Amino acid sequence: MRSSLTLVGTLWAFLSLVTAVTSSASYFLPYWLFGSQLGKPVSFSTFRRCNYPVRGEGQSLIMVEECGRYASFSAIPSLAWQMCTVVTGAGCALLLLVALAAVLGCCMEELISRMMGRCMGAAQFVGGLLISSGCALYPLGWNSPEIMQTCGNVSNQFQLGTCQLGWAYYCAGGGAAAAMLICTWLSCFAGRNPKPVMLVESIMKNTNSYTMEFDRCLKP
Repeated sequence: MRSSLTLVGTLWAFLSLVTAVTSSASYFLPYWLFGSQLGKPVSFSTFRRCNYPVRGEGQSLIMVEECGRYASFSAIPSLAWQMCTVVTGAGCALLLLVALAAVLGCCMEELISRMMGRCMGAAQFVGGLLISSGCALYPLGWNSPEIMQTCGNVSNQFQLGTCQLGWAYYCAGGGAAAAMLICTWLSCFAGRNPKPVMLVESIMKNTNSYTMEFDRCLKP
């Protein structure tokens, strides 16, 4: 089956899929920030966390060692993290859509033209920019009470205190940077230019089809 992508376009499709999956997986994993509370390790993403305190018998705090998302959007610890959740999620969705179309272009002829590839590259740049903006917003939420309790009560905006950034944060940022810089550039050479003969044949075929339908409608 003939591909609508060039050799560079095939590489672009592969890298688009890798960057989209990397950024999206990192978005859902609660390993953006690591700290400790009540002697137990705690980790966060934008809308999920692992290990959280609850009131036990005698009003004492005990740690529940499990991972989960916050019960509602408003329960996310800070406004900055709420914005980060929306912006990063939108960027990941955009990268996944472009990656899906790029993979389909590997096995479908005339799906992605040179101009279409460049438009998809622009969409990748926007998606990477949204994820990068989410990563930039993330440190603004480090002054919330919930984060301060985990980071030794000394954290603040852009100050981690006793916490440290997790590998998922770096993966999300790295995937976004690769999508903006590498994939966007490769997309300029991804699609094939339509051949004039094939283009004329396609136009004639569509014209004949429309003419036949029109004649059929006119017949009593």
